Order: sequence, then structure tokens, then C-alpha cells
Amino acid sequence: MPRKDRLDAVGIGALIAISTLLAFNQIVVKVVNAGLQPVFFAGLRSALAVVSVLAWMRFRGISHRIPRATLPAALSMGVAFAAEFLCLFIALDLTTVVRAAILFYTMPLWFSLLAHFFLPGERITALKATGLIFAFAGTAWAILDKGSSTGSQASFAGDLCALGGAFGWAMTAFLARGSAMGRERPETQLFWMVLVSGPILILVAPAFGPLVRDIQPLHIWGLLFQAVVVVTGGFVAWLWVLSVYPASTVASFSFLTPIFGMLLGWILLGEPIGPGILGAAALVAVGIILINRRPALPEN
Repeated sequence: MPRKDRLDAVGIGALIAISTLLAFNQIVVKVVNAGLQPVFFAGLRSALAVVSVLAWMRFRGISHRIPRATLPAALSMGVAFAAEFLCLFIALDLTTVVRAAILFYTMPLWFSLLAHFFLPGERITALKATGLIFAFAGTAWAILDKGSSTGSQASFAGDLCALGGAFGWAMTAFLARGSAMGRERPETQLFWMVLVSGPILILVAPAFGPLVRDIQPLHIWGLLFQAVVVVTGGFVAWLWVLSVYPASTVASFSFLTPIFGMLLGWILLGEPIGPGILGAAALVAVGIILINRRPALPEN
């Protein structure tokens, strides 16, 4: 599809579906972490996804080859992708889905800052600056508020890992839009991200403890679901949307995922949602909406 300057019904529907899938994805990661060490799990997921993404590309007649001059950008995207999920999977091992969902989906903040300095037409206006203040306040509130996690798992280290994952995601989106890889198809971008990230994550995994915990058949199914449905389906769809619609507008829709993630964490895992965490989520959501709100056109 040709690039568009605003979301239409197709884009909105795709983003809602992707947000729901990615919210459920965090529940799956939390469950599978009980059977596999998080970094090893992330590496296996990327390695398996290489096969499923390549099979999809062959089916669609899409080449995975890129020009030699584009290789540094492809490697950079793969490293950013590895950092993103190393941090996120560790975060979900250390803290609750409710907290990780809010902090990880501050990605539009970091993307807006990167875009302001390095992408044309993405300058931070007064409205965006106000949004940044709201979103940063919500992030700080989420980190400082421990009352909402009473009786459940929460840690400062997990919060920092979730923020690290958010910045890694922002870097991936930035490179997908602002580097030579921006000229490649979404499937090609994803192929190189999983191809590069898999070996990196598997090689560093032993530094984070035993590779296998108490693995059960449910964990194997979760790993396969991650590799085939989430990575091959969800990420290709997200990169496709990013290639068609304005990057900041796509990023702003990601505020739906932490809301869905909080609800699923509460419903499926019984994680508490207190007033503090709800207030923090509201500030982050308002901030992200303001960051990406289109300025009003002057009246004639």
C-alpha cells in the first residue's frame, strides 16, 4: 500500500488487533519464564522465528537479501531487537505484567525524543512537550508506587529492565523508519532482526543463570506461539503498519496495549491493580495522546 498521512479504518483495526495480541504476549512470556530462563527463551524464540519468517517470505515470493550497503543498518536493528527483548523478558521475570506493561509501553516517549533530533518533520512542539511531561510523570509514579503491587511480585530492577526494553523498541522503530532498512519490506526487516538477535541472545544467556528451569509441555507450546504467531504474525503486521502510516501516530496507538495488558494480568494472573498504578497508567496514556495529537489547522 502507498504511504498515508493519517490512520484509516484498516489501520485502526490492525492496530487494535496488534495491541491485543501483544498484550496477551506478555502473559505468555510470564508463564513460559517459569520453564525457561528468560534470555535463553528470547533467543530460542528468535531462532525459531527465523524459520517461520523465512517460510512466510518464500510463500510470498519475498527475498531476504539486502544490498551490502544496508547491512550495517540491518545489524543495528538486530542488536536493538535483541536488547529490547533481553530487557523485556527479564522484566517480566522480576516484576508483574501490570507494571511491565505500563513501563515498556512508554516507547513513544523515547521514540519522540529520537525523532525530534533525527527524523525530518517529527519536531517536538509545545503540545508534544506537555505530553512528554505527563508521560514522564506517569513513569516516575509507576516506578515509585509499590502499594499497587502489595502481595505480588515487583522490583526496581524489573522496572528498569522494562524501561530498557522500551528504549530498545524505540531504537528498532527509529531504525525501521530512519535508516537504510526503511527501504526494505517489513518481512525483510523482521527476518534480519530475528536472524541477528537469536545468536546474540543465546550466546549471552548463560550469564543469566541455568538455561532450563521446570519446563512443561505448556511452556513448549508458549514458545512456539511466540515464534510463529507473535513474531511472524504480530511483528510483521506492526512493521507493515509502520511502513504505511505516520510513525508517531502508530506509536501513539501503543497506549492501548498496556491497558489490555493490565486487564489480562488482573484477569488471568490475579495481579492487583491499585489506584496508584491506575493513576500512573492514565498519565502515561494522556501523555502519549498529546505527544501524537495533530495540531489544529489555522482558520481562514
